[in-house]
Amino acid sequence: MSKLTQSVAWTKLQTHATRVRATHMRDLFEADPQRAARYTLTAAGITLDYSKNWLVDETLPLLVSLAEQEQVGASIERMFLGERINNTEDRAAFHVALRANAPMHTAGRDVVPDVVRVRAAMRSFVDSVRDGTAKGHTGKPMRAIVNIGIGGSDLGPLMATEALAPYRHPRLTPYFVSNVDGTHLSEVLKRVDPETTLFIVASKTFTTQETIANALSAREWLVSALGSEQAVGRHFVALSTNLQATAQFGIDARNVFEFWDWVGGRYSVWSAVGLSLALAIGMDEFEQMLAGARAMDEHFKSAPLEANMPVVLALLGIWCTNFFGTRSLAILPYDQYLARFPAYLQQLEMESNGKRVRRDGEPVDYATCPVIWGEPGTNGQHAFYQLLHQGSEIIPADFIAPVRTHNPLGQHHRLLLANFIAQTEALMRGKTSAEVRAELVKQGLTGAALEALVPHKVFLGNRPSNSIVLEQLTPHTLGALIALYEHKVYVQGSIWGINSFDQWGVELGKQLAQRVLDDLAGPDEPSEHDASTQGLIKRMLLADRAAPLAVAKKGPLS
Repeated sequence: MSKLTQSVAWTKLQTHATRVRATHMRDLFEADPQRAARYTLTAAGITLDYSKNWLVDETLPLLVSLAEQEQVGASIERMFLGERINNTEDRAAFHVALRANAPMHTAGRDVVPDVVRVRAAMRSFVDSVRDGTAKGHTGKPMRAIVNIGIGGSDLGPLMATEALAPYRHPRLTPYFVSNVDGTHLSEVLKRVDPETTLFIVASKTFTTQETIANALSAREWLVSALGSEQAVGRHFVALSTNLQATAQFGIDARNVFEFWDWVGGRYSVWSAVGLSLALAIGMDEFEQMLAGARAMDEHFKSAPLEANMPVVLALLGIWCTNFFGTRSLAILPYDQYLARFPAYLQQLEMESNGKRVRRDGEPVDYATCPVIWGEPGTNGQHAFYQLLHQGSEIIPADFIAPVRTHNPLGQHHRLLLANFIAQTEALMRGKTSAEVRAELVKQGLTGAALEALVPHKVFLGNRPSNSIVLEQLTPHTLGALIALYEHKVYVQGSIWGINSFDQWGVELGKQLAQRVLDDLAGPDEPSEHDASTQGLIKRMLLADRAAPLAVAKKGPLS
């Protein structure tokens, strides 16, 4: 066993969990009218009610003892000091510097002046596109913004752009292309006019296979439509550090916005990677999002562990995952603008903490990251909530909702919030067999028919959830919400002893895909593959190498 599972704090929690399992949350609420007030935190415009969890008086102090034992406070300090906490890539994970308003040093250098310089360049460019002074090759202002990226260069700006739709410029329509499947780009190109389309190519090295494939096809489409290679410089910008490659592509160096090796992809929406978002909502609102994140950073850095919202959220997740055996977490935003937030958190959490070895390379003997999934309410209620309420597996859930809506349409928002509140109550309380019988008797059911129906209508309850409440979904509160989950992920990684900032797990499939591509380019039969892989290559790709080219000629990229 590892030192973690043999530690004093861990073994105390294991013993304590046995006691808590025998306690129903319904009884805890009945015994303590102040329970919700005692288990509620507010920070950076966000309120977290975590009272509907498996918690008694001793639980949180024991969880905090685990955090103290694993030196979470020191880990927080190391991140803000710019230390090389990403040990396998030997670099800092310093995304907090992207929203700082004071000096932040890593490797002996204050990075904030560079951040401010790039942000000023972003502002100049964003303002010129939004006010129409930046024009395309034929002299028309831009109307479509197409972000070409993948992973963190796509999910972050896509999620935030959708979340902040009420703040978008009326003339500019954002699009996002990530999948190397030609359908993704083709369907976007069908909707845009080459004379009024701006492409943003987001790739730090300008070598990301999927992104560059999409960028080259978009370039070919643009040049073909406008009849000149000179059009590229007017219609393409890059988020990259590879000036040689961007120049070869035809992008003016003044339209290349840099970011740095201490900015991880899934933590990069605060950097130039957020250019598409800034174009959509404007730099003032973009900086409000940074301010919201900064407010959560300050709370995370200064609040004691027991009152620290990201720490408490992280500890609750560890409590469920490691001591109650839950294996997934549902993210349930009751705001349609947050429809892509569960997908964003899938990358943030699972790419960060989906690890089986510790920072020292030793295998873990405990669960790490749960599976993250979810959909907006109330859609999910008519899909998978059956499983949440009566399934054989207990699935913790984070419910997220704004008090005020941007779209006050009749009673819609009141109905939405009623469902948000009721679902958390139902998961906590459940419904006993006695309550079910009483209801059925009132409905006139008796005898064998009543008894046959009772077990189907019983809800065990005692299912944990967190309620995360925003006053309204604004750039400021969205920034704070994203930072809340960023810091939660880091705390959990610190306790599990894993590196939350590398992603070697994405590499093997990419390496093998390149080998398959090489096989396709050669005249010989594929080799060095298992029989299944060789069979798939022959069946799907090698049977007629000319067929994909023939199909492509009929598509919208011609």
